Amino acid sequence: MGDPHRVGVVGLGVISRAYLDTLADHPAVRITAVADLDDARSAAVAAGLPGASAVSVERLLDGPDVDTVLNLTTPAAHAEIALRAVDAGKNVFGEKPLAVTFEEGRTIVDRAAAAGVLVGCAPDTVLGTGTQTARAAIDRGLIGRPLSASAVMVTPGHERWHPNPDFYYAPGGGPLLDMGPYYIAALVHLLGPVRAVIGAAARLRDERVIGSGPRAGQRIPVEVASHVSGVLEHAGGALSTITTSFDGVATSAVPIEVHGETGTLAVPDPNHFDGVTRLFPLGGAEWQALTPDAGYAGAGRGIGLLDLVAAGGRRPPRAGGDLALHVLETMTAVLRSAGEGRRIDLTTTVERPSPVPFTPAQEWTTAR
Repeated sequence: MGDPHRVGVVGLGVISRAYLDTLADHPAVRITAVADLDDARSAAVAAGLPGASAVSVERLLDGPDVDTVLNLTTPAAHAEIALRAVDAGKNVFGEKPLAVTFEEGRTIVDRAAAAGVLVGCAPDTVLGTGTQTARAAIDRGLIGRPLSASAVMVTPGHERWHPNPDFYYAPGGGPLLDMGPYYIAALVHLLGPVRAVIGAAARLRDERVIGSGPRAGQRIPVEVASHVSGVLEHAGGALSTITTSFDGVATSAVPIEVHGETGTLAVPDPNHFDGVTRLFPLGGAEWQALTPDAGYAGAGRGIGLLDLVAAGGRRPPRAGGDLALHVLETMTAVLRSAGEGRRIDLTTTVERPSPVPFTPAQEWTTAR
Protein backbone atom coordinates (compact mmCIF):
# COMPACT_ATOMS: atom_id res chain seq x y z
CA MET A 1 0.00 0.00 0.00
CA GLY A 2 2.88 2.37 0.77
CA ASP A 3 2.99 5.35 3.08
CA PRO A 4 0.49 8.20 2.64
CA HIS A 5 1.54 11.02 0.33
CA ARG A 6 2.71 13.92 2.50
CA VAL A 7 1.09 17.31 1.94
CA GLY A 8 2.02 20.74 3.27
CA VAL A 9 -0.57 23.52 3.10
CA VAL A 10 0.50 27.14 2.54
CA GLY A 11 -2.29 29.68 3.09
CA LEU A 12 -5.09 28.99 5.55
CA GLY A 13 -7.77 31.46 4.51
CA VAL A 14 -11.44 30.86 3.80
CA ILE A 15 -10.98 28.28 1.04
CA SER A 16 -8.62 26.08 3.07
CA ARG A 17 -11.49 24.64 5.13
CA ALA A 18 -13.03 23.04 2.04
CA TYR A 19 -9.73 21.38 1.14
CA LEU A 20 -9.11 20.18 4.67
CA ASP A 21 -12.58 18.63 4.81
CA THR A 22 -11.62 16.45 1.83
CA LEU A 23 -7.98 15.71 2.61
CA ALA A 24 -7.61 15.56 6.39
CA ASP A 25 -8.92 12.01 6.83
CA HIS A 26 -8.17 10.55 3.41
CA PRO A 27 -5.93 7.45 3.64
CA ALA A 28 -3.89 8.31 0.54
CA VAL A 29 -2.53 11.57 1.96
CA ARG A 30 -1.35 12.96 5.26
CA ILE A 31 -1.13 16.65 6.05
CA THR A 32 2.23 17.05 7.75
CA ALA A 33 2.67 20.82 7.89
CA VAL A 34 0.65 24.03 7.60
CA ALA A 35 1.84 27.61 7.20
CA ASP A 36 0.20 31.02 7.10
CA LEU A 37 1.25 34.63 7.62
CA ASP A 38 -0.96 34.53 10.72
CA ASP A 39 0.87 32.31 13.23
CA ALA A 40 -2.18 31.99 15.45
CA ARG A 41 -4.23 30.71 12.52
CA SER A 42 -1.53 28.16 11.68
CA ALA A 43 -1.45 26.92 15.25
CA ALA A 44 -5.23 26.61 15.40
CA VAL A 45 -5.41 24.62 12.16
CA ALA A 46 -2.52 22.35 13.12
CA ALA A 47 -4.19 21.61 16.45
CA GLY A 48 -7.07 20.04 14.55
CA LEU A 49 -4.85 17.89 12.32
CA PRO A 50 -3.14 15.02 14.16
CA GLY A 51 0.49 14.79 13.11
CA ALA A 52 0.59 18.21 11.44
CA SER A 53 2.97 20.95 12.55
CA ALA A 54 2.47 24.72 12.34
CA VAL A 55 5.65 25.98 10.66
CA SER A 56 6.97 28.92 8.69
CA VAL A 57 6.52 29.01 4.93
CA GLU A 58 10.28 28.59 4.52
CA ARG A 59 10.36 25.53 6.77
CA LEU A 60 7.41 23.95 4.95
CA LEU A 61 8.93 24.47 1.51
CA ASP A 62 12.36 23.21 2.54
CA GLY A 63 11.26 20.45 4.90
CA PRO A 64 11.84 16.77 4.10
CA ASP A 65 8.37 15.83 5.37
CA VAL A 66 6.41 17.33 2.44
CA ASP A 67 6.00 15.69 -0.98
CA THR A 68 3.40 18.09 -2.42
CA VAL A 69 2.72 21.72 -1.52
CA LEU A 70 -0.95 22.72 -1.53
CA ASN A 71 -0.77 26.40 -2.44
CA LEU A 72 -3.85 28.25 -1.14
CA THR A 73 -2.36 31.73 -1.03
CA THR A 74 -3.93 34.76 -2.70
CA PRO A 75 -3.38 35.00 -6.49
CA ALA A 76 -0.53 37.50 -6.25
CA ALA A 77 1.52 34.92 -4.32
CA HIS A 78 0.66 31.87 -6.42
CA ALA A 79 3.71 32.03 -8.68
CA GLU A 80 6.20 32.81 -5.91
CA ILE A 81 5.11 29.91 -3.73
CA ALA A 82 4.77 27.50 -6.65
CA LEU A 83 8.24 28.27 -7.95
CA ARG A 84 9.81 27.95 -4.52
CA ALA A 85 8.11 24.58 -4.10
CA VAL A 86 9.31 23.42 -7.51
CA ASP A 87 12.85 24.60 -6.80
CA ALA A 88 12.74 22.58 -3.57
CA GLY A 89 11.90 19.46 -5.56
CA LYS A 90 8.27 19.27 -4.51
CA ASN A 91 5.07 18.84 -6.48
CA VAL A 92 2.63 21.71 -6.19
CA PHE A 93 -1.16 21.87 -6.41
CA GLY A 94 -2.57 25.39 -6.29
CA GLU A 95 -5.74 27.36 -6.15
CA LYS A 96 -6.80 29.04 -9.37
CA PRO A 97 -5.60 30.87 -11.29
CA LEU A 98 -2.22 29.21 -11.84
CA ALA A 99 -0.60 32.67 -11.71
CA VAL A 100 -1.48 36.32 -12.24
CA THR A 101 0.22 36.51 -15.64
CA PHE A 102 0.65 34.02 -18.44
CA GLU A 103 4.41 34.52 -18.31
CA GLU A 104 4.51 33.48 -14.66
CA GLY A 105 2.34 30.45 -15.39
CA ARG A 106 4.60 29.42 -18.28
CA THR A 107 7.62 29.65 -15.97
CA ILE A 108 5.96 27.43 -13.35
CA VAL A 109 5.07 24.70 -15.85
CA ASP A 110 8.43 24.79 -17.65
CA ARG A 111 10.49 24.80 -14.47
CA ALA A 112 8.46 21.95 -12.99
CA ALA A 113 9.00 19.87 -16.13
CA ALA A 114 12.73 20.50 -15.95
CA ALA A 115 12.77 19.54 -12.27
CA GLY A 116 10.74 16.39 -12.82
CA VAL A 117 7.93 17.41 -10.45
CA LEU A 118 4.20 17.69 -11.04
CA VAL A 119 1.94 20.73 -11.17
CA GLY A 120 -1.79 20.62 -10.51
CA CYS A 121 -4.27 23.44 -10.18
CA ALA A 122 -7.88 24.15 -9.38
CA PRO A 123 -10.58 24.04 -10.45
CA ASP A 124 -11.15 20.38 -9.69
CA THR A 125 -14.91 20.91 -9.51
CA VAL A 126 -15.04 19.89 -13.18
CA LEU A 127 -14.06 16.35 -12.14
CA GLY A 128 -17.38 15.90 -10.35
CA THR A 129 -20.52 14.29 -11.71
CA GLY A 130 -21.94 17.57 -13.05
CA THR A 131 -19.42 18.45 -15.77
CA GLN A 132 -18.33 14.85 -16.34
CA THR A 133 -21.89 13.61 -16.99
CA ALA A 134 -22.29 16.38 -19.56
CA ARG A 135 -18.98 15.45 -21.15
CA ALA A 136 -20.00 11.79 -21.33
CA ALA A 137 -23.26 12.80 -23.03
CA ILE A 138 -21.34 14.77 -25.67
CA ASP A 139 -18.87 11.94 -26.19
CA ARG A 140 -21.76 9.47 -26.67
CA GLY A 141 -23.19 11.70 -29.39
CA LEU A 142 -26.38 12.71 -27.58
CA ILE A 143 -26.29 16.20 -29.14
CA GLY A 144 -24.53 15.25 -32.35
CA ARG A 145 -21.61 17.40 -33.44
CA PRO A 146 -21.09 20.25 -30.93
CA LEU A 147 -21.38 23.62 -32.63
CA SER A 148 -21.37 26.27 -29.91
CA ALA A 149 -21.64 26.92 -26.19
CA SER A 150 -22.42 29.76 -23.81
CA ALA A 151 -21.12 30.30 -20.28
CA VAL A 152 -22.51 32.92 -17.90
CA MET A 153 -21.46 33.97 -14.39
CA VAL A 154 -23.06 37.08 -12.87
CA THR A 155 -22.76 38.16 -9.23
CA PRO A 156 -22.84 41.52 -7.39
CA GLY A 157 -19.30 40.88 -6.14
CA HIS A 158 -17.58 38.98 -3.35
CA GLU A 159 -17.25 41.99 -1.06
CA ARG A 160 -20.77 41.25 0.18
CA TRP A 161 -19.61 38.15 2.08
CA HIS A 162 -15.79 38.01 2.11
CA PRO A 163 -14.24 39.87 5.07
CA ASN A 164 -11.04 40.66 3.11
CA PRO A 165 -12.06 40.94 -0.56
CA ASP A 166 -9.29 43.29 -1.67
CA PHE A 167 -7.52 40.72 -3.87
CA TYR A 168 -10.66 40.17 -5.97
CA TYR A 169 -10.27 43.73 -7.26
CA ALA A 170 -6.46 43.83 -7.55
CA PRO A 171 -4.30 42.58 -10.44
CA GLY A 172 -4.87 38.84 -10.67
CA GLY A 173 -8.47 39.29 -9.58
CA GLY A 174 -11.63 40.39 -11.34
CA PRO A 175 -14.49 38.13 -12.42
CA LEU A 176 -12.66 36.45 -15.29
CA LEU A 177 -9.47 35.41 -13.46
CA ASP A 178 -11.46 34.58 -10.32
CA MET A 179 -14.43 32.65 -11.74
CA GLY A 180 -13.42 32.13 -15.36
CA PRO A 181 -11.22 29.10 -14.56
CA TYR A 182 -14.31 27.06 -13.62
CA TYR A 183 -16.12 27.85 -16.85
CA ILE A 184 -13.16 27.67 -19.24
CA ALA A 185 -11.82 24.46 -17.71
CA ALA A 186 -15.30 22.98 -18.11
CA LEU A 187 -15.47 24.14 -21.73
CA VAL A 188 -12.11 22.49 -22.45
CA HIS A 189 -13.34 19.23 -20.88
CA LEU A 190 -16.52 19.48 -22.96
CA LEU A 191 -15.25 20.84 -26.29
CA GLY A 192 -11.47 20.69 -26.27
CA PRO A 193 -8.78 23.39 -26.33
CA VAL A 194 -9.12 27.00 -27.45
CA ARG A 195 -7.15 28.34 -30.42
CA ALA A 196 -8.12 32.04 -30.47
CA VAL A 197 -10.20 34.60 -28.55
CA ILE A 198 -11.90 37.98 -28.88
CA GLY A 199 -12.71 39.97 -25.75
CA ALA A 200 -14.35 43.10 -24.34
CA ALA A 201 -14.13 44.38 -20.77
CA ALA A 202 -15.18 47.28 -18.56
CA ARG A 203 -14.58 48.61 -15.06
CA LEU A 204 -17.92 50.10 -14.09
CA ARG A 205 -17.14 51.18 -10.52
CA ASP A 206 -13.95 52.57 -9.01
CA GLU A 207 -14.53 51.24 -5.50
CA ARG A 208 -16.46 48.66 -3.50
CA VAL A 209 -17.76 48.58 0.08
CA ILE A 210 -16.98 45.61 2.33
CA GLY A 211 -20.23 44.17 3.62
CA SER A 212 -19.19 41.85 6.46
CA GLY A 213 -16.58 41.22 9.12
CA PRO A 214 -14.47 43.66 11.13
CA ARG A 215 -13.85 45.86 8.07
CA ALA A 216 -17.54 46.24 7.16
CA GLY A 217 -18.21 49.63 5.60
CA GLN A 218 -14.61 50.14 4.47
CA ARG A 219 -14.16 51.16 0.81
CA ILE A 220 -11.61 49.38 -1.36
CA PRO A 221 -10.35 50.38 -4.82
CA VAL A 222 -11.22 48.48 -7.99
CA GLU A 223 -8.11 48.13 -10.16
CA VAL A 224 -9.32 45.60 -12.73
CA ALA A 225 -12.17 45.06 -15.18
CA SER A 226 -15.32 43.99 -13.36
CA HIS A 227 -17.34 42.84 -16.39
CA VAL A 228 -15.69 40.73 -19.10
CA SER A 229 -17.10 39.04 -22.20
CA GLY A 230 -15.28 36.85 -24.67
CA VAL A 231 -15.67 34.64 -27.71
CA LEU A 232 -13.56 31.48 -27.66
CA GLU A 233 -12.73 29.64 -30.88
CA HIS A 234 -12.14 25.97 -30.05
CA ALA A 235 -9.68 23.96 -32.07
CA GLY A 236 -12.47 21.61 -33.13
CA GLY A 237 -14.44 24.47 -34.68
CA ALA A 238 -17.03 25.18 -31.99
CA LEU A 239 -17.51 28.74 -30.72
CA SER A 240 -18.08 29.52 -27.05
CA THR A 241 -19.20 32.82 -25.58
CA ILE A 242 -18.37 33.62 -21.97
CA THR A 243 -19.60 36.42 -19.72
CA THR A 244 -18.21 36.95 -16.21
CA SER A 245 -19.38 39.89 -14.12
CA PHE A 246 -19.15 41.35 -10.64
CA ASP A 247 -21.62 44.04 -11.75
CA GLY A 248 -24.96 42.25 -11.99
CA VAL A 249 -27.45 41.36 -9.28
CA ALA A 250 -28.57 38.00 -10.68
CA THR A 251 -29.10 36.02 -13.88
CA SER A 252 -31.58 33.39 -15.05
CA ALA A 253 -29.09 32.06 -17.62
CA VAL A 254 -27.98 28.44 -17.43
CA PRO A 255 -24.32 28.37 -16.27
CA ILE A 256 -23.24 26.53 -19.42
CA GLU A 257 -25.22 25.43 -22.46
CA VAL A 258 -23.74 23.33 -25.27
CA HIS A 259 -25.55 23.32 -28.60
CA GLY A 260 -25.12 20.50 -31.10
CA GLU A 261 -26.67 19.47 -34.39
CA THR A 262 -29.20 17.18 -32.70
CA GLY A 263 -29.63 18.58 -29.21
CA THR A 264 -28.72 21.04 -26.47
CA LEU A 265 -27.21 20.27 -23.09
CA ALA A 266 -27.77 22.40 -19.99
CA VAL A 267 -24.66 21.89 -17.86
CA PRO A 268 -24.72 22.53 -14.10
CA ASP A 269 -22.64 25.21 -12.37
CA PRO A 270 -18.94 24.31 -12.82
CA ASN A 271 -18.23 25.95 -9.46
CA HIS A 272 -19.92 22.89 -7.93
CA PHE A 273 -19.04 19.23 -8.25
CA ASP A 274 -22.50 17.85 -8.87
CA GLY A 275 -25.80 19.09 -10.28
CA VAL A 276 -28.27 17.92 -12.91
CA THR A 277 -27.30 17.81 -16.57
CA ARG A 278 -30.35 18.24 -18.84
CA LEU A 279 -30.81 17.32 -22.48
CA PHE A 280 -33.25 18.80 -25.00
CA PRO A 281 -33.11 16.62 -28.13
CA LEU A 282 -33.97 17.92 -31.58
CA GLY A 283 -37.68 17.35 -32.08
CA GLY A 284 -38.22 16.77 -28.36
CA ALA A 285 -40.97 18.28 -26.25
CA GLU A 286 -39.16 18.98 -22.99
CA TRP A 287 -35.87 18.88 -21.12
CA GLN A 288 -34.70 15.45 -19.92
CA ALA A 289 -32.64 15.08 -16.75
CA LEU A 290 -29.68 12.74 -17.26
CA THR A 291 -28.69 10.25 -14.59
CA PRO A 292 -25.15 11.02 -13.35
CA ASP A 293 -22.93 8.42 -14.97
CA ALA A 294 -19.43 9.90 -14.87
CA GLY A 295 -17.19 11.76 -12.44
CA TYR A 296 -16.24 11.60 -8.78
CA ALA A 297 -19.53 11.41 -6.88
CA GLY A 298 -19.89 13.49 -3.72
CA ALA A 299 -16.48 15.08 -4.28
CA GLY A 300 -15.08 18.18 -2.57
CA ARG A 301 -12.22 20.56 -3.18
CA GLY A 302 -8.98 18.67 -3.06
CA ILE A 303 -10.15 15.81 -5.30
CA GLY A 304 -7.80 17.18 -7.95
CA LEU A 305 -4.84 16.71 -5.63
CA LEU A 306 -6.02 13.17 -4.86
CA ASP A 307 -6.34 12.56 -8.60
CA LEU A 308 -2.77 13.80 -9.07
CA VAL A 309 -1.54 11.41 -6.38
CA ALA A 310 -3.55 8.53 -7.83
CA ALA A 311 -2.13 9.18 -11.30
CA GLY A 312 1.26 8.22 -9.90
CA GLY A 313 3.03 9.43 -13.03
CA ARG A 314 1.22 6.79 -15.13
CA ARG A 315 -1.12 9.36 -16.68
CA PRO A 316 -1.36 13.16 -16.63
CA PRO A 317 -3.33 14.55 -13.68
CA ARG A 318 -6.80 15.59 -14.80
CA ALA A 319 -6.44 18.98 -13.09
CA GLY A 320 -2.88 19.39 -14.28
CA GLY A 321 -0.56 22.27 -14.94
CA ASP A 322 -0.84 22.14 -18.74
CA LEU A 323 -4.61 22.61 -18.54
CA ALA A 324 -4.24 25.38 -15.97
CA LEU A 325 -1.70 27.17 -18.18
CA HIS A 326 -4.00 26.89 -21.21
CA VAL A 327 -6.91 28.26 -19.19
CA LEU A 328 -4.71 31.10 -17.90
CA GLU A 329 -3.59 32.01 -21.41
CA THR A 330 -7.20 31.95 -22.60
CA MET A 331 -8.25 34.38 -19.86
CA THR A 332 -5.31 36.74 -20.20
CA ALA A 333 -5.73 36.71 -23.97
CA VAL A 334 -9.39 37.73 -23.60
CA LEU A 335 -8.29 40.66 -21.43
CA ARG A 336 -5.50 41.51 -23.83
CA SER A 337 -7.94 41.38 -26.75
CA ALA A 338 -10.26 43.74 -24.87
CA GLY A 339 -7.40 46.19 -24.40
CA GLU A 340 -6.03 45.96 -27.94
CA GLY A 341 -9.30 45.57 -29.82
CA ARG A 342 -8.25 42.56 -31.88
CA ARG A 343 -8.44 38.79 -32.14
CA ILE A 344 -5.67 36.97 -30.28
CA ASP A 345 -4.25 33.58 -31.32
CA LEU A 346 -3.19 31.39 -28.40
CA THR A 347 0.29 29.91 -28.17
CA THR A 348 -0.65 26.91 -26.00
CA THR A 349 -2.87 23.95 -26.53
CA VAL A 350 -3.74 20.95 -24.38
CA GLU A 351 -5.25 17.51 -24.72
CA ARG A 352 -8.69 17.10 -23.22
CA PRO A 353 -8.04 15.49 -19.82
CA SER A 354 -9.02 11.85 -19.68
CA PRO A 355 -12.68 11.42 -18.68
CA VAL A 356 -13.47 10.46 -15.10
CA PRO A 357 -15.37 7.17 -14.87
CA PHE A 358 -18.28 7.19 -12.45
CA THR A 359 -16.63 6.74 -9.05
CA PRO A 360 -18.92 6.44 -6.01
CA ALA A 361 -17.87 8.37 -2.93
CA GLN A 362 -17.09 5.21 -0.98
CA GLU A 363 -14.51 4.29 -3.62
CA TRP A 364 -12.52 7.51 -3.91
CA THR A 365 -12.68 8.30 -0.18
CA THR A 366 -11.04 4.98 0.69
CA ALA A 367 -8.70 4.54 -2.28
CA ARG A 368 -4.95 4.50 -1.81
